[in-house]
Amino acid sequence: GINAEYGKQWYQRRVREAVVSTQSTALRLEKAKAIAPRPVAGLLRPVVHCQTIRYNARVRAGRGFTLDELKAAGINKKQALSIGIAVDHRRKNRSQESLQANVLRLKEYKSRLIIFPRKASKPKKGDSTQPRWMLPPN
Repeated sequence: GINAEYGKQWYQRRVREAVVSTQSTALRLEKAKAIAPRPVAGLLRPVVHCQTIRYNARVRAGRGFTLDELKAAGINKKQALSIGIAVDHRRKNRSQESLQANVLRLKEYKSRLIIFPRKASKPKKGDSTQPRWMLPPN
């Protein structure tokens, strides 16, 4: 019957899954090389608590940082969007602990950030100095 026929393809499906997996890994590495100094994971996102009683002890990645978190870290909203930081103007900080944790996250990100000047001859304030670009990302 139908079930017997279905059982015969399991091996081919398993082999196909393995091939697709290796192809995905190769593509992921290729993308990482293509966007080299930029992070592969996309925009930097805040750490937020889940909503309901069952899950509120768990933390996850949120949509974006609040304007208060950005202000505390000394980052402008427009600048944040230009340097790969997600912003959510609707989110509110309901606890001081989470605010501090996200501000620390922003400051750490900013310290590791390498901003290339548009003109190498005329670097602006906040751009990385020449030797810093040459260093590999840590």
